[in-house]
Amino acid sequence: MPMDNNRLLMELDKFRREINREVINPQLPELSIEDLKPMLKMVAHARAEYVHELLEVAKRAEEGVPTPEQIRQLKSCRETYEELVSAANALEAVIQRDYLDVRSTKG
Repeated sequence: MPMDNNRLLMELDKFRREINREVINPQLPELSIEDLKPMLKMVAHARAEYVHELLEVAKRAEEGVPTPEQIRQLKSCRETYEELVSAANALEAVIQRDYLDVRSTKG
């Protein structure tokens, strides 16, 4: 029985790769590291803003307790950062799994 399960899982993986490549590759351009730099910078800026906001909240919090508005602002920064990290991770997975053509940069 385990061999049948293994075969099924191998087939599932094969079909998942084929289907993802078939759907994703035509929708996205070939990418190089240069194409990814703006995205990486955007994520880094969001991370910096989130951490900066935390430090600002800590600096301004009266008696160590942040105000609801400070928490809302911090939450907004976190949501932005986490959304961008999640999207960047999805893009990385697409590249790692060979769902997308990439091009090398010569230099």
